[in-house]
Amino acid sequence: MPSPTRSPIPTLESERLILRPFRQSDFEPMAAFFADPVSAYYGGPCGREDAWRKFAVYSGHWLLRGYGPWALEDKASGTYVGLSSLWYPEGWAEPEITWALVPGAHGQGYATEGARRALRAAYEDFGWTTAVSVVSVHNPASQAVARRMGATLETEITYRHGAAHVYRHLGLAALRTG
Repeated sequence: MPSPTRSPIPTLESERLILRPFRQSDFEPMAAFFADPVSAYYGGPCGREDAWRKFAVYSGHWLLRGYGPWALEDKASGTYVGLSSLWYPEGWAEPEITWALVPGAHGQGYATEGARRALRAAYEDFGWTTAVSVVSVHNPASQAVARRMGATLETEITYRHGAAHVYRHLGLAALRTG
């Protein structure tokens, strides 16, 4: 079987996390994530075949947009814990910062830390001037992540997964001083 091609995706670091390209070994935890009801806010739950398609989109987003999702790896243990993303699929109103954690990785600050690092990269490395996060009105944990990042609630919209809040993130200058 041919080996995967080398990735043009940059590897970044935060205090406790490595933001890196996805590996095939990340699929099992992502399949568990997409089988879990918590994935309803991220297009799930679904079976393994659909989870694979969603997983493969992450690398494809990088090829088409020049930015995309990173796998989050805990530096201390080497464990894959979720993803942080620069996300802008077709039909989206504007570029978004997203995050998702695999089962067992919640409540440790990984989502906030990874999303902050992704937001900084959006501004410093990819030239974004603004960013939002679209968070389900039924997902208080992710709403709290957006608020911890300094984002402010801007509006409520209806999107393909239902009602959502749009949080506007701080600009680069505020992010650097905050």
